[in-house]
Amino acid sequence: MAITARHARYPFLAAAREAVTEAGVELETLVANDEPAVERARERVERALLAGRVDSETPDEWRVNDELLSYPLARILVSLLDSPAAIDKYAAAEAKTAIERLKTDLDSGDELRSTPSASIDRDTLVAELDLETAIQAERDAATAMDDPAWFRVGVGTYLELASGARGDGWRLVNRELVDGTVRVEREELFRLLRTAIRRRVAEGLPFDGLDEDAGIAAELSAQLTDLRRLLSERTRVGEIDFVARELFPPCIENLLQKAEDGIELEGFEQFTLMAFLTGIGMDADEIVAFCAESSLAPAGIRYQTEYLTDDRGTQYPPPSCETLSAYGICHNEDDHWKIAGHPLAYYQERLDAADADLVDWREQAAEG
Repeated sequence: MAITARHARYPFLAAAREAVTEAGVELETLVANDEPAVERARERVERALLAGRVDSETPDEWRVNDELLSYPLARILVSLLDSPAAIDKYAAAEAKTAIERLKTDLDSGDELRSTPSASIDRDTLVAELDLETAIQAERDAATAMDDPAWFRVGVGTYLELASGARGDGWRLVNRELVDGTVRVEREELFRLLRTAIRRRVAEGLPFDGLDEDAGIAAELSAQLTDLRRLLSERTRVGEIDFVARELFPPCIENLLQKAEDGIELEGFEQFTLMAFLTGIGMDADEIVAFCAESSLAPAGIRYQTEYLTDDRGTQYPPPSCETLSAYGICHNEDDHWKIAGHPLAYYQERLDAADADLVDWREQAAEG
């Protein structure tokens, strides 16, 4: 079985796994030879942790084989990170990217229909996830030839896949229940399928029996060091719940000004800004209002703040000043590393030293 673009776009499919097996590719050899798939795997995990997605920022650099083979390598990397939160974020990012690709396949058609090996239809995905008996499209004479707008989901499957969905609208008591099925809209079905894909990706992770000092794990030590730095950059500050822009670290202020000048922030820049703002206690609505006059889209802000936070608070704080410097974001303006080497720690130090009359931005916004 030849490796196709479809396998690369949907690497969790059984056919994709079979293609890798039949190709006879040894992952250990790929890593030992430092093949491009190794760097793509590192990028895949980094993008998952920082941006909540796994598609490459430079897709033209990678061959189809590199893209597909990066998936099993990424699963090894995320297993070696030894972090349940990282595995959860990685699986969620793979699922989000897959659903976005499915929507493209369904909606834009023309380009992908000319290369059918790259696309997938909803029925194929539903069958792949072993949900064909639990999910049925509603069809009538008016919609028989169109993409259906409504679906019926078996109540057991619905409860399982909607268990993590937020909002009262997902509660069974608020749903239309007929003959043991729950009626859902097309977009709601995408949400349920995303959960099913996330669980498929997370299945079997972390791998057992990986020895960091031997074999493929040892060969991946450089990639692991980079990824662990992203996970370990947590600063020891107390809970912050005060917004004073005049005390922001220079790098954060520079990112804000860049966005307010109408310039699109790169993925890592937006992650840094959103992680800082959530880290100082702002919720999604507040960040949308705070960044209203900028290039940042409200939908993007809401998605990333949901990704960054959970019931326990900020999951991934902004990177350290050292890492931001490596990305060209922090330039140690005014020698501020002497105050603190992390944006949140710097902000906390400045808050502690600030005048008692300092006013929270949220109070000013409420008055204005």
